[in-house]
Amino acid sequence: MESEIKFAFVSNYLNHHQIPFCNAMCELLSGSFAFIQTEPMEQERVQMGWKEQTDVPYLKKYYEEPEYCKEVIDSARVVFFGGCDDEGYVEPRLQAGKTVIRCSERLYKTGQWKFVSPRGLRKKYHDHTRYRNKAVYLFCAGAFVPSDYHLVGAYPGKMRKWGYFPETKQYDEIALMAGKQSGRILWAARFLDWKHPELPIETAAYLKEKGLSFHLDVVGSGIMEKQVISLVEELELQDFVTLHGYCPPEQVRRMMERSEIYLATSDRQEGWGAVVNEAMNSGCAVVGDSMMGAVPYLIRHGENGMVYRDGSREDLFQMTAKLLEDRELCRRLGGNALRTITREWNAETAARRLLGFCVRQDFLGAGEVSETVDWKTEPRSGPVSEAPVIPERKMYQILVRNGF
Repeated sequence: MESEIKFAFVSNYLNHHQIPFCNAMCELLSGSFAFIQTEPMEQERVQMGWKEQTDVPYLKKYYEEPEYCKEVIDSARVVFFGGCDDEGYVEPRLQAGKTVIRCSERLYKTGQWKFVSPRGLRKKYHDHTRYRNKAVYLFCAGAFVPSDYHLVGAYPGKMRKWGYFPETKQYDEIALMAGKQSGRILWAARFLDWKHPELPIETAAYLKEKGLSFHLDVVGSGIMEKQVISLVEELELQDFVTLHGYCPPEQVRRMMERSEIYLATSDRQEGWGAVVNEAMNSGCAVVGDSMMGAVPYLIRHGENGMVYRDGSREDLFQMTAKLLEDRELCRRLGGNALRTITREWNAETAARRLLGFCVRQDFLGAGEVSETVDWKTEPRSGPVSEAPVIPERKMYQILVRNGF
């Protein structure tokens, strides 16, 4: 018997970054929406304060209801597939020529030179390139995704901007900005080498040497924890830096609301980086590495944040110092960042635009979605707008000169 679900989102597990988007989709489709979870949440995420979802009505777990979930994936009008490495869940649908929208982070997080691997090319052809002329589209969760897929000849003219859409809070902007603590800087992530927890500490040392007034909060833990603690002691930053360990997501958001500046230091291995959304929504002036997936899509350099050249400590140090020295600039960037999220890069806007795209492509009928969905207008920026293919080597120049 055919499922009544029109739109199915298939991914590894449902987390707090996806719930606002899924809630919006469920409402706009009058409940004809399902999230198919393919595996339990990783224990590491649970230890970080992430919560396993149990009471969400649209959540279906493949490992508990395999036959039902398989039927939903097969019969839904649209399947949105992402965050799952096992192609077996969606391959029968692809082979049958049914509509699939893929959501993907970049293919080559450690270097595009890897695309020349014969084995890798065979895999990419099997999963992606052979469907280039089928009803399969790519929603790019990160600005470098189009370039990666372009290398393997996949999805020509069929790539759209996308991302992650954590909870968007609606603030009284005046009250939010008035509650900021002067000189407060925040960094929050796992202590992994590619997230570079050493960089906020080194930034603090630079700011201290310049005699600037500030305090840095560092949230997180991981394999580099001892190294970070030693660096704080070595640079004599105990009065300038507080190491908080892991904190629940709700507490991190409260810290963002009090902070003026947020440092986003992950390198190219950060496919997106939802903390950038959250920090901008909290009115922080974000200083972000140019190779983070979210940064080129969310930050317009000098307008709603600052972008430093990947790996350039000097850029990071100097941009952070500039924000501390120029209070008006810092507050202006933070206010613009807040409006970027509340007006465009949020779950509700993304859901409406995605469904509008589905109607324009005749995947769904106009009468099958909420009347609030504007399916006649093609977005020119933000979620679901066209995702241009921009070579890695040109991205930074575009960001700092023209905006993206």
